[in-house]
Amino acid sequence: MPSSKHITSISSGVVLGSAGIAMMSILSGCESPQDEQKQQNKYLVIEQQANGKYIVVEEMPTDGPSRAIIRERDENGKVTERFMNESEMKALAEQEYQKVQNGTSETVQEGGGDAGMGIAGTILAAAAGAMMGNMIANSLMNNKNFSKNAASSNKSAYSRSARGGSSSRSSTKSSSKKSYFGKSSGSSSRSRSYGG
Repeated sequence: MPSSKHITSISSGVVLGSAGIAMMSILSGCESPQDEQKQQNKYLVIEQQANGKYIVVEEMPTDGPSRAIIRERDENGKVTERFMNESEMKALAEQEYQKVQNGTSETVQEGGGDAGMGIAGTILAAAAGAMMGNMIANSLMNNKNFSKNAASSNKSAYSRSARGGSSSRSSTKSSSKKSYFGKSSGSSSRSRSYGG
């Protein structure tokens, strides 16, 4: 009989261990959206262009609330800067999202971001996740025009690196095509001599 008690205690330990693991995964699942939200908050520098449209010139993730510096030109071409807090940014992003819903937002028009966009469209394009949440941001990025306009209106180095630096990928592909033996471009001169 002592052996059956021993088996019972082992099995209850296994059940508690499994329950503990399940609880840990649930707890970590609850924390991850908050962590994700912190990472998504943005510090933006948005600059008005000569055509009156806006582009993002600097973007950084921030642990604090999202915020932006807006650089605008007056009629004499003098540049002034103003601060925009998270609640102001959110209000503009929500207004622009309503336009997305009814199809009038420049963020979803073909070629809408080529020369920049209005301030609300620029904020929505650059910080949809921080302003509207992940589900809305993901659905927006699934729209081909929104995705393209968001990329073209964001000139920050951070945005280019987040998109994956496609130019560096294409240059490595082209150098590997030149090399006959699949070696680095440094050995390509040797491989050409084998060819003729």
